[in-house]
Amino acid sequence: MAESSFAVLNHIGTIVLDESSEIRFSIDAYRGYRYASIRKYLTSGAYTGATRAGITMTAEIVKAVAPLLAKLPDDPAQLTDVELGKFAKRPGMSVIVRISSFKGTRGLDFRQWQEDEAYKGWTKKGIRLPVEKIKEIKELFAKMAAALAETPIQ
Repeated sequence: MAESSFAVLNHIGTIVLDESSEIRFSIDAYRGYRYASIRKYLTSGAYTGATRAGITMTAEIVKAVAPLLAKLPDDPAQLTDVELGKFAKRPGMSVIVRISSFKGTRGLDFRQWQEDEAYKGWTKKGIRLPVEKIKEIKELFAKMAAALAETPIQ
């Protein structure tokens, strides 16, 4: 693999949202760095492939978030709106994980927060996962954490 190329190293799993959309969990590599990716994909007559809705996370973020998700109840009705944590991605950039309500629906939100001289606030990067799929999300996140803990094949 060329150092500047992108590659999907390990497809962890998929959550089907409806007949034309799904969310894929994977371990990817870019420029020699491995990271976790959660991205929405569409299948339609006009377009099939990845959307902009998604987020990448370092192994350290996944390692910190996985046990927090594991402690959540499997029953979506028992979940309350709460910020689970803010995790540094790089200087000036964090990933905030929270359960929140937006336009009448609740979801598990992974969203980037930028904080530097130029801007302070939410970025466009992130993804909202349906709380109804919390059990599947927890299982896929645990698999991602385990895959990132493995020594990469050189």
